[in-house]
Amino acid sequence: MLQELRELQKKSGAILTEDESIIESFGNDSQGFNSADNDVVICDRSHWGLLQLTGSDRLRFLHNQTTNNINSLQPGQLSDTVFVNSTGRTLDLVTAYVTEDSIFLLVSPNRQQFLYEWMDRYIFPMDKVGIKDISDKNAIFTIIGSEATTKLNQGDIANNAITELSPNNHKFVTINDEKVLIGEGTGLKLPGYTLIVPENQAKTVWETLTNLGIIPVGDRVWEQLRIKQGRPYPDQELTENYNPLETGLWSTISFDKGCYIGQETIARLNTYQGVKQRLWGVKLNQEVKAGNTVTLDDKKVGILTSSIQIEDEYIGLAYVRTKAGGEGLKVTIGEAIGELIAVPLLSHENYKPRIKYMNK
Repeated sequence: MLQELRELQKKSGAILTEDESIIESFGNDSQGFNSADNDVVICDRSHWGLLQLTGSDRLRFLHNQTTNNINSLQPGQLSDTVFVNSTGRTLDLVTAYVTEDSIFLLVSPNRQQFLYEWMDRYIFPMDKVGIKDISDKNAIFTIIGSEATTKLNQGDIANNAITELSPNNHKFVTINDEKVLIGEGTGLKLPGYTLIVPENQAKTVWETLTNLGIIPVGDRVWEQLRIKQGRPYPDQELTENYNPLETGLWSTISFDKGCYIGQETIARLNTYQGVKQRLWGVKLNQEVKAGNTVTLDDKKVGILTSSIQIEDEYIGLAYVRTKAGGEGLKVTIGEAIGELIAVPLLSHENYKPRIKYMNK
C-alpha cells in the first residue's frame, strides 16, 4: 500500500533514494525550510521505526528501560524518552504514545531492530510484555509550521479535533473516514503534529493533507531543521560515547523516578556536576565535514558531529569540553572558524559548572 503513496508523491516531484524508502527532496528545499517556520509543511518520515508494546506490564517495563517517568503517563499522553545502556550512554531518543492497550514507540531510522532486540533481552518469563515491529504497517507524517493548526482546521480535518489537542497529548481521529493517531509535536521545537497512519490509509491521508495547501518536503529539509534545532541523531550525536546529560536532553530525564537501566550513572553525574562535555550548535564561516576535531588554542576540545549548509549559512553540532567554554566561544574546526550557539531543542540549564572551573 505504501507503494501507492510513493507513486502519488513521485507525481508531485518527489526525488527518492534508489530503494524508494526515503524521499530526499521535492525540489523545494529552500522554500520548504522557510515554510517550516512561517507557514506549514509536511514531511514523510515513514523510514523511521515504529514499535508497539503490549501487555499489562508495558508501562512498568518501558519505565525501567528509559530515562523519563513513563509510569506517570495516561492513555492519550505522549513523552520523549531516551534509551541508555548500563553505563548511562545514549542508544536512541524516542517518542512514546500511550493508548488504552498499547505503547507506540517512534524510534530513529534503522534503530527498530536494535531496540527490539535490546528490549527483548530484558523480558523475563513472568513479564506480561509483548513487542512488535510495526514499521512496515504504518506511515509516519509530520506537519510542521506556525500555520499547522490553522490550516488543518480550515480544512475541517477531523472535525476540528486539532484544536482540542493539548501539548504532549495525542488522540485517534478520523480523516476522510480513515482512522489515524495524531500527536501534538514534531520531534523539534517547532509547532505541529505527527501522524501515525495505517499503510492502507497512507495515500488517502497524504492526498487530503497536501490538497489543503500543506507543502511537501523531503528528508534534506528535515536534516536542515534537525541540525538547526539541535535534535541529536544516532551514530552522530547519539552514540555510546555520550550520555543524555552531555547531549542536553535534560527534559527527557526524571531524577526522581527510581531505578532504571543506567540510572546510577546519570544520577551521579547530576549530583556531582560531572558533565565533562556538552553538545552545542556551531555557526561556521565555511563548509566543514562532520568528524573534524574542534580545537581551541591548538588544543583539542571536542568534535563536530553534524554539519550542513542552509542557503548561504553553514551550521553544525559539536560536543565541546565543558571547561573550554560555552555559548559564544570561538573555535577552529578543520579549516573553518566556528562559534558555539544555543539551539532550541537542547538544554544545559540544570547544569552547574564544577567549582574548580568557576573562576577560569
